[in-house]
Amino acid sequence: MLTKQDRFPPDWIPLRATTRLDRLKEGPGHPQETTMHDDLKPRPWMRWALLMAGIYNLAWGAFTILAPQTSLDWLGLSVVAPVPQLWQCIGMIVGVYGIGYLIAARNAYRHWPITLVGLLGKIFGPIGFVFSVSAGTLPPSVGWTILTNDLIWWGPFTLILWGAIRYHQSVDTAYDMPETDDPVRELRTNTHQTLDELAIQQPQLVVFLRHAGCTFCREALADLSQQRSDIEASGCGIVLVHMGDNDQDAALFDKHNLADIPRIADPTCRLYRQFGLDLGSFFELLGPRVWIRGFVAAIIKGHGVGRLQGNGFQMPGVYIYECGQILGGIQHAQASERPSYAELAKEFGPSPTAATVN
Repeated sequence: MLTKQDRFPPDWIPLRATTRLDRLKEGPGHPQETTMHDDLKPRPWMRWALLMAGIYNLAWGAFTILAPQTSLDWLGLSVVAPVPQLWQCIGMIVGVYGIGYLIAARNAYRHWPITLVGLLGKIFGPIGFVFSVSAGTLPPSVGWTILTNDLIWWGPFTLILWGAIRYHQSVDTAYDMPETDDPVRELRTNTHQTLDELAIQQPQLVVFLRHAGCTFCREALADLSQQRSDIEASGCGIVLVHMGDNDQDAALFDKHNLADIPRIADPTCRLYRQFGLDLGSFFELLGPRVWIRGFVAAIIKGHGVGRLQGNGFQMPGVYIYECGQILGGIQHAQASERPSYAELAKEFGPSPTAATVN
């Protein structure tokens, strides 16, 4: 007999006591978000990092152009023509990058291509340096400029690009909208029922899936197919929430013998957000454990991967929902988490203990 701790390991995040479902009870007087989720906006440090990169590049480029021989002497390089002239050309290129960084500082996420091009240059530069030193064509003393021109910018530029991807994935979705709607009563399944209508009839195991191309989404569907009889024997129905299109993704559900299961298409993640599910961090989506589990699921177990469909940052989850109540649930700590849906249905299905949605 499994204990509750066995069924729900410590690294799974339990359902928060207060979710967005609870906020709806407080009526129009409750503060609502009216702009992009604060967690998705550019951080103040990003502007300063790009400003510093721009100023540094302009200063370094100007020094190289105005005093090429002095800068070459500091690096221990030959100053025989045409080296100084070529060095000045490099200074002009670096200075132009500085102008780009100053422009990008105005809006780090809007001007992400500038940061991307800059990061690529800061990656290829050190690679070329290593090959040149190995071949004996450059002295190691040039390394200090590799450190200040390239390496120290890897971290901030990478974080800016990661944030920009998350931001652009979330534009025109629930994360870019005020929380004034009620998708639990508005979104309908492929059988034209709302989640509330289904949950009046019996408790529903509501499974929020990753995007259809994710191997963990496909693994979850396979697990649900295998555990379906046990879930239904516990007295729970099953509702699938996904970010695709009900008709376009029909083949995927049919492949796992789940075509007759009610499913809600939620491409803008309204229902995900209402149930308290959020976007994943880097380690939640791409941590070492996720990569290992992904290899096992995609290659060894044959679930494969597909193209991105929906918000690739959206985290999955599963809840028992009945008559406007969340009876229990799991918010995945990592995208690779693999809960036992049958055990969750047995554990929480019969126990109505949660906040009612009025």
